[in-house]
Amino acid sequence: MSMLRNMEINWDDLIEAFENTDPELIYLLDRSTGEVFFVPVDYEDESFWEEVEAHSDQYLQIPVFDYEQERLLVLDFIKGIGNPKLKGLLENALAGRRAYGRLEEILSFYPEEEERLLALREELIADRIRTWLEEHDIFPASGMV
Repeated sequence: MSMLRNMEINWDDLIEAFENTDPELIYLLDRSTGEVFFVPVDYEDESFWEEVEAHSDQYLQIPVFDYEQERLLVLDFIKGIGNPKLKGLLENALAGRRAYGRLEEILSFYPEEEERLLALREELIADRIRTWLEEHDIFPASGMV
């Protein structure tokens, strides 16, 4: 059984870890210090990996970026758009039709919608972080989440 922990964690570092899309990096949270750090997957220091494995209750691997959740978020976002032209452009871009451009490029012409998507994405990541921390009985110092 794990012990409940109340600790200081750098929220920006944790967000960066949850937003990581690089399959060559592994992010870890040190439960004793609250430090978030990363190492390359091919890091060749055997003693480091032995330490992480021997103290798996102390070093928690932060989950990789969840593309499926991101895609569902974007689909829900597009459903909520009232402008039929913009909605069509985004649906085609999401379907991978190159002639329509990328989602970010299209939204750059619609700053209010771009802001709305960014807010939804931030909330999704914050929810993922809160859930993950709770699953590991970690309760950040007040004001973090």
